[in-house]
Amino acid sequence: MSETRVIITGATGMVGGCALRICLENPDVSQVTVIGRSRTGISDARLREVDVSDFTDYSAVADALKNQDTALYCLGAYTGAVPDDLFRQITVDYTLAFAGALHRASPQAAFCFLSGQGADQTEKSRMAFARYKGAAETALLNMGFSRVHIFRPGYIYPVTPRKEPNLMYTITRFFYPLLRRLYPNIGISSEDLAAAMVQAGLYGTGEYQNPILENKDIRSLVGQ
Repeated sequence: MSETRVIITGATGMVGGCALRICLENPDVSQVTVIGRSRTGISDARLREVDVSDFTDYSAVADALKNQDTALYCLGAYTGAVPDDLFRQITVDYTLAFAGALHRASPQAAFCFLSGQGADQTEKSRMAFARYKGAAETALLNMGFSRVHIFRPGYIYPVTPRKEPNLMYTITRFFYPLLRRLYPNIGISSEDLAAAMVQAGLYGTGEYQNPILENKDIRSLVGQ
């Protein structure tokens, strides 16, 4: 049995919550550290929850970032849910603040980043989401981590029913079971996406050496 330590952001969200549960069920994981503002409500001897009030400053919790083997970064915001300047801060600044602090404390760690389909590393896209995710991707790839795995899923189907963020998500969720039969790579379930992130973070991606995993690559990683 290995002694792998995993650190997760966004563990109270759709994908991060699935990733947390999968990690706690994996005997190869010795400890899971959750960084966030809200408690998960989970009681487990291997779970450590660390409160952070400012996602741009980790100096107060630097010790919690030490000796980590794998990071699963699942923190984010939906397009249109917040003003553009805050959306960029959440997507780019929060990501790089955490990654920078983690790299200083655990430079040997693998970093798994939840990006999105259409992310544009040239930052020339008309879509803010694509530009900002692309900027975060580029910075992460140049930060010096031992491994970086960037996940670009399409539509993420919530396995657990939830209140959808807007009407488009409500419609897509309703039609997704049919759409995925016609277009298998249109999206992926939150459970499968989380499983792929955990798989890559703990064990790597095997023969697939490209750090960027598009939706079809993510599905292949979990045998879909």
